Amino acid sequence: MMDRLDRRLPRSGQRGFILGVLTLALAACTSLVPHGELPAPPVAQRWPGDAQSGNAQGSVAAELHWRDYFAAPELVALIDTALQNNRDLRLALLRVEEARAVHGIQRAGQFPSIGAGAQGARSRLPGDLNASGRSMVGSDYEVFVGLSNWELDLWGRVRSLKEAALQEYLATEAAQRAARAALIAVVADAWLGLRELDERVALAQESLATREEAWRIFRRRNEVGAASKLELTQVETLLNHARALTARLQQARAAQAHALTLLLGAPTELASAANTRLRDEDVFMPLRAGLPADLLTVRPDILAAERRLAAARANVQAARAAFFPRIALTGSLGSASAQLDGLFAAGSRAWTFVPTLSLPIFDGGLRQANLDLAAVRSDMAVADYERTIQLAFREVADALSARQWLAQQVAIQRQSLDTQMQRARLAQLRYDHGAAAYLEVLDAQRDLLEAQQQWVQVRRSLLSSHIALYTALGGGSEHVPVVTSIP
Repeated sequence: MMDRLDRRLPRSGQRGFILGVLTLALAACTSLVPHGELPAPPVAQRWPGDAQSGNAQGSVAAELHWRDYFAAPELVALIDTALQNNRDLRLALLRVEEARAVHGIQRAGQFPSIGAGAQGARSRLPGDLNASGRSMVGSDYEVFVGLSNWELDLWGRVRSLKEAALQEYLATEAAQRAARAALIAVVADAWLGLRELDERVALAQESLATREEAWRIFRRRNEVGAASKLELTQVETLLNHARALTARLQQARAAQAHALTLLLGAPTELASAANTRLRDEDVFMPLRAGLPADLLTVRPDILAAERRLAAARANVQAARAAFFPRIALTGSLGSASAQLDGLFAAGSRAWTFVPTLSLPIFDGGLRQANLDLAAVRSDMAVADYERTIQLAFREVADALSARQWLAQQVAIQRQSLDTQMQRARLAQLRYDHGAAAYLEVLDAQRDLLEAQQQWVQVRRSLLSSHIALYTALGGGSEHVPVVTSIP
């Protein structure tokens, strides 16, 4: 402390220096504040012709809570379980907290770090090292409050780093909402897949029971000579086909249940619902697609990309500010004395004030390389922002198109199923009256089972397109007003 007293500035010099610093700060404090407009969205003004916007009176997906959109009570309960226990979503929440802490660290850099300290020391100096020729014992006691190496952010370097951390935090928060919406969609689609397999297994088991009865009858008829061995083997072939299909579907159902359990993050009993048939009105509500430009304000992944772009631009400003001189202040105020009992006596007041100015003259191109790196990352953020918008546009267009064409496929498949049912009935009548071989009945029954399976699959695809549209339009993310700053 006594050494620092030797370097203290005169009071008039101190005032002049502070006045000059404040004047320079007022003139330059906004010179390098990050600026920049977002690039024009690389999307069309309308949806493609094969992607109809649907019901103009429907709800806006971003304003429709997922509990209101997914009406099935079982599905709502599963989504609730997943939101509480899914590990991926938990990691996304922790990343938000991590980004918030990083922002707090950068924000603290704008303020001086003030601390208090006290120290006491005794030392002995040999006689051959002082003019008196006698050894000396000295004491030094200090108590002080001061700030250490506080940077005057004249060029906005610290503020730019704080802004970058803030935008990264907001991007992480938006990404967490995107992960939440994606989880809701994945759980809903997995549940639809489970119910699809339940219905297909039920159809296969019904067919299996019918064919087992037919095989029993034909075996008895073969034993009494009323049916040929060829007819019996044909019936048995159809029976084995139904057995193999049932086993495959049961395996697929088990795998789907395991995948859904992993999404839920907790052990859950996923009972079979073979008698439950999926219908649009039981699951979804009508949606209004709006315009492509609406996605820019409701899709959380687009908002996250926008925030990452703002963070990259702030990092460019911080890299530019590194080329300017750095001014830092160090100072302290306290009391010092050679005797402990005189530490707070009159005349023991001590202070120090040490402004420093530094500007690297040669750094091997380090600052320029940092600026180049920040600029490249900013360009990458622009490309990522534009790609995210294009991907969002495609997802909505795909979902709208799928909803339109899959609805037609469901109607066509329903007609095909009715035709196959009629064919199977007529083939059985022809065989009963001796007008056709049993092979015709077998072919009709096999085609009927295939038509039933396809009809369930295409209906599930239509329902999945509703989920995809809801998510693509920004639903399920619990959209909130955009935060631009944190106190």
